[in-house]
Amino acid sequence: MNKKVVEAWSPWLLLFVVVALWQILCAAFNVSEFIFPSPLRIWEQFWEFKTIIAGHAWRTFWVTMAGFGLAIVVGVLLGFVIGSSRLAYAAVYPLMTAFNALPKAAFVPILVVWFGIGIGPAILTAFLISFFPIMVNIATGLATLEPELEDVLRVLGAKRWDVLVKVGLPRSLPYFYGSLKVAITLAFVGTTVSEMTAANEGIGYLLISAGSSMQMGLAFAGLLVVGAMAMLMYELFSYVEKHTTGWAHRGSQNA
Repeated sequence: MNKKVVEAWSPWLLLFVVVALWQILCAAFNVSEFIFPSPLRIWEQFWEFKTIIAGHAWRTFWVTMAGFGLAIVVGVLLGFVIGSSRLAYAAVYPLMTAFNALPKAAFVPILVVWFGIGIGPAILTAFLISFFPIMVNIATGLATLEPELEDVLRVLGAKRWDVLVKVGLPRSLPYFYGSLKVAITLAFVGTTVSEMTAANEGIGYLLISAGSSMQMGLAFAGLLVVGAMAMLMYELFSYVEKHTTGWAHRGSQNA
């Protein structure tokens, strides 16, 4: 069988094996659905509440995209500033690292006081938790530009701005796409956590409601929907990366 075909189908085969084992174990040990629902029970509740889940999922999706879009803008701008200046790198990077170490869930009550219950805290939580990987990768791509290459460009008459924009940023694209694939998963986490605390819509709110009514199958269905949305966005960025930065990946010429 073609190696590429095997690689393409391997995630689905692994998923099938995991779900099958999950169902078998739940049936064999007669696990209560209130403790750990089986895949069959999760599917039943997903289908029963599909309209409600779809409404909450759409709210979570567009709120996450709003926060994620803000994270891209701020992350790229900060990364450009930090990566293009040694002074900025030395001054700002440690502070940003310390800020990133703070638990973002602790910001939710503060954001509720500032913006009230609703989309504001959710968007800002998604932003706060996802902009750091983007900033770091852009800064790293610019800061690690080879000195020899920069010297050659300077000899050819290029200014510092030309080096950064025409060489540094294109060189940082693989780092950028890598950061997007990490940041989008974090953005969904941030939105869901905020919705569990300060919202009356969204998957996070659905999880709290389902848990309080002991509908664990519905809660797991909500979690799977969040995972599916994050996976789809991850695959989208992988597709765009493959078609825009193929030169940066080993074996891309043969492909």
